Amino acid sequence: MRIAIASDHAAFALKAVLADWLHGEGHDVLDLGPGSDARVDYPDFGFALARTVAAGEAERGVALCGSGIGISIAVNRHPAARCALVDNPYAATLARQHNDANVVALGARLIGEDMAKACVAAFLATAFEGGRHAARIDKLGQPPFVKDPA
Repeated sequence: MRIAIASDHAAFALKAVLADWLHGEGHDVLDLGPGSDARVDYPDFGFALARTVAAGEAERGVALCGSGIGISIAVNRHPAARCALVDNPYAATLARQHNDANVVALGARLIGEDMAKACVAAFLATAFEGGRHAARIDKLGQPPFVKDPA
């Protein structure tokens, strides 16, 4: 599988660990940066990751920043991106099964390397269930908002 990965400076070290690990697992890894731990702005890298996954240049994406929150918000600004911030493998599994997430986000300051690998492994190994979830996912791509339920 071709996996795109991007981070900010706070998650640069974890990005390097995960990119090496993914490559060792047999994946084609597209590292979108940054190339060092020098200060950068996470939206730039989140937007690049979202564009890459949405364009089909990678099947899935891994987004990293200090908390995972900022970069997940940046990725989710793209209507074709469904980025889920997770901190455990079960959440990563549900993000794929129920939400057809195509990007997983992790907080480098909040999660260790082993747990990060476990989350990414679950994310990559899980298929979207479809069924009752498919219509909900279709609504996510409809700008700007779906019908008010009230």
